[in-house]
Amino acid sequence: MVRATSRLLQRQGYEGTGIKQISREAEATLGSVYHFFPGGKQELAAEAIRHGDEEFAVLLRAGLGSSADLGEAVVTCTEMLARELRASDWQDGCPISSTALETVGRAPAIEQAVAAAFANWRAIVVEYLVAAGIDAEDARELAGTVISTLEGAELAAQIARSEEPLLVTGKHLARLLATYR
Repeated sequence: MVRATSRLLQRQGYEGTGIKQISREAEATLGSVYHFFPGGKQELAAEAIRHGDEEFAVLLRAGLGSSADLGEAVVTCTEMLARELRASDWQDGCPISSTALETVGRAPAIEQAVAAAFANWRAIVVEYLVAAGIDAEDARELAGTVISTLEGAELAAQIARSEEPLLVTGKHLARLLATYR
């Protein structure tokens, strides 16, 4: 159910995803959805965000861990994102950002899950930056820049149906990170 919800949120957003559609996609009865998620769609969406957080964290760790050179590592991250987006025919963007925007101020459980996801991603980037010798405060600020830039580039790539925004972003993030070493 969580995976089905995550994919539906990626493709059609929170408002466009109904609980009945989730149950169909998950091949579960509507009763079982409410049994496991008594908070309904909002609770299920929050759990799907946590799932999306884990998926992106795996990608981040793999990309950042791919090279001792931070520039090469961040380029690898953008290449991985570009490949995944292209493979989904530009459909599977970030389920977290779209859901967050649609529910801001109306769904505290979703807002908390979104905030936790972004904090987790920044922490992963901070860990790699500090390990590469960047000062902790600079690393914290840079991590916010890296995550925000990746999110924006992924959205731009999805809209343009092109890898270019992500690949250009990787190149320029690599240049930025090089100035801190």
